[in-house]
Amino acid sequence: MFPFSAVVGHDDLRLALLLNAVHPGIGGVLVRGEKGTAKSTIVRALAALLPELDVSRNCRFGCVPGTTDCPDAPHDGGERRPARLVELPVGATEDRLVGSLDLEKALTEGVRAFQPGLLAAAHRGVLYVDEVNLLHDHLVDLLLDAAAMGRAHVEREGVSVSHPSQFLLVGTMNPEEGELRPQLLDRFGLTVAVKAARDVGVRTEVIRRRLAYEADPVTFAARWAQEDVQLKQRITDARAKLPRVSLPDGELRRIAAVCAAFEVDGMRADLVVARAATAHAAWRGSEKVEEADVEVAVRLALPHRRRRDPFDEPGIEEQQLEDAMRQAAEHAEEPDGPDDDGPGGGELPEPQEGPAGNGNAPNDRPAPEPAPAFKARLLEVPGVGEGAPGKRSRARARTGRVVRSSKVDGSGLHLADTLTNAAPHQQARGRSGPGLLLTAADLRKAVREGKESNLILFVVDASGSMAARQRMSAVSGAVVSLLRDAYQRRDKVGVITFRGRAAEVALPPTTSVDAAATRLKKMRTGGRTPLADGILKAHKVLEIERLRDPRKRPLVVLLTDGRATSSGLGGDPTKDALKAAGLLEQTAVVVVDCEQGHIRLGLAQKIAEALQGTCVRLDQLSADQLAGVVRAA
Repeated sequence: MFPFSAVVGHDDLRLALLLNAVHPGIGGVLVRGEKGTAKSTIVRALAALLPELDVSRNCRFGCVPGTTDCPDAPHDGGERRPARLVELPVGATEDRLVGSLDLEKALTEGVRAFQPGLLAAAHRGVLYVDEVNLLHDHLVDLLLDAAAMGRAHVEREGVSVSHPSQFLLVGTMNPEEGELRPQLLDRFGLTVAVKAARDVGVRTEVIRRRLAYEADPVTFAARWAQEDVQLKQRITDARAKLPRVSLPDGELRRIAAVCAAFEVDGMRADLVVARAATAHAAWRGSEKVEEADVEVAVRLALPHRRRRDPFDEPGIEEQQLEDAMRQAAEHAEEPDGPDDDGPGGGELPEPQEGPAGNGNAPNDRPAPEPAPAFKARLLEVPGVGEGAPGKRSRARARTGRVVRSSKVDGSGLHLADTLTNAAPHQQARGRSGPGLLLTAADLRKAVREGKESNLILFVVDASGSMAARQRMSAVSGAVVSLLRDAYQRRDKVGVITFRGRAAEVALPPTTSVDAAATRLKKMRTGGRTPLADGILKAHKVLEIERLRDPRKRPLVVLLTDGRATSSGLGGDPTKDALKAAGLLEQTAVVVVDCEQGHIRLGLAQKIAEALQGTCVRLDQLSADQLAGVVRAA
């Protein structure tokens, strides 16, 4: 394993991991960064620095000696062992995470026994999730429950078990591949953004050390062993000092004032900053939290909690932090006494806002600011698919509710039906004693139905007929609302715009929904309306995506007023558009009619009929204004 001390740079990440090692109550670390930045290398190297644990002997859950609320209690003495770093693969099953019925004992001994999962193995250690943003939603829900309660509850297949599961959650992710759900994002105590160094000297040293490690890992690790031992001892010393570190009321007020200034949701941020500041004071050997400790904690704990929207950029600008700390200093210096305002008293610092601004061009106009977003209706692909887990369309899945059993299809064993089929044949098979005698003919698979994610391809008319400021603002607001909906449902999205002479792919299909919102803000409007080209471009993009992932079913959302005034096919623009629509007749399509005014030509409806899709008006996309589900036909 690559030594922790040998990592070049990434000082913030190293510090965030070390502070969590000192004070696991901080809540873990989320590491955001581009590919190839040693995110996984650093996290895995942390395991060697964690102090050893006192655990109960023969306890499958690693409990503290004397623990009584453990399924393996009472315990027989104690022992010491290294703290574990347990990895949760993105493709892990629910059984692997929380545990399940021990089928071997159930079938051979006729008894119900629990087989622990990764949540049990990670108790009092580190649970590491690489590519955490790609983790399936049902596993995210289980992680959230365990992280919130410190216990894992398993109720399935006749097994009812509750066991302690307190772990340091560490996740790594590449933002280009999609963002995290807000609920999981908030569970990470600290967050760090990493990127490759641009300094030639630093990059040279990275290459030199990596090549040396690959040539002789044992010798390389030995060179850095002493530094790792010193770090491990420093963690142990800081842990011992931590209970003696005081957090003065002035620093508490400073923490509260900074969090209030940045308008973070809830109180978790305040608590995380307080714990991180205390850990930092212990790390530097002090027994009192000071302003510098609070500033370090704020830099690590607040960036990911400032996002008011999935499409907001995370992070804190230096000037914003300086302003917030300067305002908070006034609260830190307030004396305690009879004239103190007490709980809830005093004025809070002014909220900190990031920079804003727009460029303007006289002819080729930028899209206006979107109208306020709203809760969008569910646009759903009909039928039952087999795509990646998500929250949009019906799908056969490895998880979800069991709808039936099958001898051929399915995922996992349908235990009840398997036993039911085997039971009548036990006497004929000469069974004696406990357990059941099974044959291959008895086995039944569980057929489950859940929800899948889809490819949502937005085809946006950005021509002159759509460029009226009020209309384009409404269209942009609708697309942002649908993008937010796609973010929540874990979809892949792409954006095509058409204007002037042709259509272009503004954003190739990606799971980074916030990238789509960014491209939308940069969209230009004006010119003629090459509707046929937009439809043809959508067809070409879908053909490529079907080769990449045949199971991900697409949904095309075409936003237009239906007017076609130009065509790259050389014929009548409207006829060419209707002809091109035939290429998408096997694809689920929703046409959003953006036509406004008292006189409506109904051209978008004709396009929808040619596409064999559904047509809805722009003002019908809000779930609040019109209840129900739009099913593309």
